[in-house]
Amino acid sequence: MLFFSFFKTLVDHEVTIELKNDLSIRGTLKSVDQFLNIKLDDIMVLEEAKYPHLAAVRNVFIRGSVVRYVHLPAGAVDTALLEDATRREASNAAAAKGR
Repeated sequence: MLFFSFFKTLVDHEVTIELKNDLSIRGTLKSVDQFLNIKLDDIMVLEEAKYPHLAAVRNVFIRGSVVRYVHLPAGAVDTALLEDATRREASNAAAAKGR
């Protein structure tokens, strides 16, 4: 759930999604769900010459299982918050394991 919560903080930020088929799409993150399915608005295909049929597409829904990487803007990532959440999740998992 950590990644889901983290991605929810990036709504309305511009991200680049690289798919497993090597297609890269840049757009504004509009929504994400617990399966890391992603909705992007105002998209731009990075290699438009290679994918001309996507030139007219403005919005996409991307299934989480086809995502290879999500490139994030450095300024949008609150590293202190992410580190704290990671520590909390790790300590909760250790406590649950010790029961």
